[in-house]
Amino acid sequence: MKVFAIPLAGVLVTAGVVLAHSAASRAAAPPGTTKVTIDNFAFNPKEITVAPGATVTWVNKDDVPHTATGKGEPPPFDSKALDTDDSYSFTFARPGTYAYYCKVHNHMTGTVIVK
Repeated sequence: MKVFAIPLAGVLVTAGVVLAHSAASRAAAPPGTTKVTIDNFAFNPKEITVAPGATVTWVNKDDVPHTATGKGEPPPFDSKALDTDDSYSFTFARPGTYAYYCKVHNHMTGTVIVK
């Protein structure tokens, strides 16, 4: 019986070390980029959740100009007019909820949640 207990204990310790190392590696990984497509007079996806430090890139696939402009004075971000296939990126450093809209078409809205 003791013959099995020693290898099993060694396996459990090894697995724990590997899992701890894996979790630490994931936590240290830099935030990525999330893409929002502008098409058919809508932001898709309309709401996204990202980690602090993540970059969001809006790409206009519509045949008319659009903006991605944060609500607020002054706006926390503003793409200016994006023509077809133009893109705009913004890095969200701080946690919070960021509502945004298109200045050309005010009915177009979206939200970036940073947590």
